[in-house]
Amino acid sequence: MVNTLAQLLGYLAFIFLAVSLWVNNDIKFRWINSLGSLSFVFYGILIHAFPIVLTNGVLFAINMYFLFKIYQRKEKFEIVEFRNDAALIPKFLSFYQKDIESYFPGFVMGAGENEIRFVVLRDIVFANLFVATVNTNGDAFVKINYTVPKYRDYKVGRFLFDEGKEFLHNKGIKRIIYIQVSNAQHEKFLKVMGFKKERFEATDCYMKNI
Repeated sequence: MVNTLAQLLGYLAFIFLAVSLWVNNDIKFRWINSLGSLSFVFYGILIHAFPIVLTNGVLFAINMYFLFKIYQRKEKFEIVEFRNDAALIPKFLSFYQKDIESYFPGFVMGAGENEIRFVVLRDIVFANLFVATVNTNGDAFVKINYTVPKYRDYKVGRFLFDEGKEFLHNKGIKRIIYIQVSNAQHEKFLKVMGFKKERFEATDCYMKNI
């Protein structure tokens, strides 16, 4: 029984550590890697291998230290509007083209006067691109709200739909609408941000009043 449990913990630890090397988000890496280290600690205890317990106990402590620093870190977020002919935007869209297509298929930067366009800077780093069409009722139909993979820890979204509310209100926005969300990760993000699944003009969408 003990040997079977030890083997299961060993395989589980291996899986956690392997998966952690594939993620490109620092918080996810630290949490998944911590689970792997913790599994190896219990594995080492069961097989009476103190070096394994010590090594992975130290790794677990290091991960916890950096996670504490990440969650305590005060970051500066800023909204910066741009025109549809801004030189940097095509470069950004080209660089992340494949990933953007998986979240917002068919997105094309428009030139409509009723569009709102801005980027979210995170400690002066380009973290998010947002474009939406706004009608006279204050409905903002999102064309793209793309956050680069490194910053997908929900902080940009929470800033945008919390502290950024005043900016959105000043643009006449009362409700944000996403039409036909097909990406599972994007759908999860919207649910975490408080969007509700609704029907809008006979089409499935996610809505949030702000």
